[in-house]
Amino acid sequence: MSIRIHPTAIIEDGVTIGERTSVWDNAHIRHGACIGSDCIVGGKSLIAYDVEIGNRVKINSAAYICNGVTIEDGVMISAGVLFTNDRFPRAATNDLSELRSSAPDEHTLLTLVREGATIGAGAIIGCDLQIGRFAMVGMGAVVTRSVPDFHLVIGNPARSIGCVCRCGEPLLRWDEAPRDETLAVRCASCGWEYEIANRGVMERTATEADTVPA
Repeated sequence: MSIRIHPTAIIEDGVTIGERTSVWDNAHIRHGACIGSDCIVGGKSLIAYDVEIGNRVKINSAAYICNGVTIEDGVMISAGVLFTNDRFPRAATNDLSELRSSAPDEHTLLTLVREGATIGAGAIIGCDLQIGRFAMVGMGAVVTRSVPDFHLVIGNPARSIGCVCRCGEPLLRWDEAPRDETLAVRCASCGWEYEIANRGVMERTATEADTVPA
C-alpha cells in the first residue's frame, strides 16, 4: 500500500488507514480511528479514537475531530475546524473531588458530516447534528443545528443564506427567491441542474445530470 506517514505523526494502535492516504507532520490519530483511501490528514490535526472517515476526504492543518464524529466521502475539513461532542461538559464531579473520565458516555453526542460537504476554516461544529450533502459552512461559523443538503451557512450562530452547487459555486440566495415558488436552477459554472422549493434543494436524476455538459 502507498500510505504516506510523516515521521513526526503519532498513529496509535488499532488505527486503519486506506491506500494512498497521507498523514502529515505532528498529526495525531488515536486508537480505533478508521480513515479511508485517498485522504489527506494535515499537519497538527488530531483525530480522536473511533472516528470514522470516508474516502477522498481532505483534512487541513490543526483540525480537531473528536469522538462521535463520522465523516462521509469527499468532505473538505478546512484548517482549524473544531468539533464538539458534549453540550454541557464539566471537568470534575459535582463536589470537585474527582476528575471526570474523557471516555464516551451517555453525554457523548454524535455528529455526521454527509458526503461532499465543506466546512470552512476556523468553524466550530456543535454536536447532535448533521451537516448535509454538499452543504457549505462558512469560515468562522458556529454551527448549533443541522444544516440541510446544499445549504450555505455563515455566522454565529450559523444561519442559512442560500444554496450551493456540487461544484461549490453559489446557486441562489434565499433573499432573492420566493418561498412559494418552485424554481429550476442551473449552475452557471458546471451546468448541474436543481429544483428548489421552500428552501429544499433537489438534484435532477443521475441519468439526467449525466447529460448536462460541463
